[in-house]
Amino acid sequence: MKALVTGGAGFIGSHLCELLLSEGHEVVVVDNLTSGRLENIEEIVQNSHFSFHKLDILDEKGLKPLFNGVDWVFHLAGLADVIPSIEEPHRYFATNVGGALNVLRLSKEADVKRFIYAASSSCYGIPDEFPTPETAPVRNQHPYALTKYMGEELVTHWSMIYGLSTVSLRLFNVFGPRSRTTGAYGAVFGVFLAQKINGLPFTVVGDGNQSRDFIYVKDVAEAFLKSAQSNISGEIMNVGSGRTYSVNRLVELLGGEVIYAPKRPGEPDSTVADISKIEKLTDWRPSTSFEEGVAVLLEKIDDWRDAPVWDTGGIEKATSSWFRYLAR
Repeated sequence: MKALVTGGAGFIGSHLCELLLSEGHEVVVVDNLTSGRLENIEEIVQNSHFSFHKLDILDEKGLKPLFNGVDWVFHLAGLADVIPSIEEPHRYFATNVGGALNVLRLSKEADVKRFIYAASSSCYGIPDEFPTPETAPVRNQHPYALTKYMGEELVTHWSMIYGLSTVSLRLFNVFGPRSRTTGAYGAVFGVFLAQKINGLPFTVVGDGNQSRDFIYVKDVAEAFLKSAQSNISGEIMNVGSGRTYSVNRLVELLGGEVIYAPKRPGEPDSTVADISKIEKLTDWRPSTSFEEGVAVLLEKIDDWRDAPVWDTGGIEKATSSWFRYLAR
């Protein structure tokens, strides 16, 4: 197949590109390098079945020729992080909603066979049910969650009205090599690994008993591929480990001293995905344990040597908008 991956130089996208190439597919990457990095694709950029195009997903004219002959579209491009979305909601709506609309329209015009969308489990907000199924109420707590959910609604609509074969994957807490090290405070692995490499204590938000469904990035890439290979359409599916791990457990695995920062409002105490739907419909199952994934990160800890290093004062300043707007 010929696959187009938006955001293919990013954290998840680069792993997906590697997997697609290893399976013999042709890969076309579109990325404006806002959060993606050329270093993420340096091992595949010389592959004869790979091409990279520095383009924004809002550039419809520039994008259009790249859809010629494309069979699968994986739409992973977009703006991430909660705090910037609160401070600059217009940018998030333009990119995460308008950009998704552009890619959908071009996919329909090119008559692509499959469209797979990277949705977000943040749409569940603070859920009532654990594990959380896809039928749980949507409670978007901030502009990032809202714009990702609006993109998902567009994808479902394009499937229903225009017959585009789509799947939306609601990703839980993805971790692994190449996870982002830039942007506002929030990505726990990047924060902790940078602190560890600099000999600083871990800044644990709250008491550390809050837990998350951490899912390893290579398992997520497999979920995208399995979804593209399936015959299902118009479906929304959770992608997680189906288990939950506390921040204290992460600190224990990383090893180091801890200091505590105030708990952020609007965050759930726990997240855990009900993954029975994707297991049933695609036969996908996660294969990397949390402990195995953390061990890989520790082996590659030098990758975080240039990452921002946070202390409690920096965190307080960086998250001021979070407390101002969400503490209600």
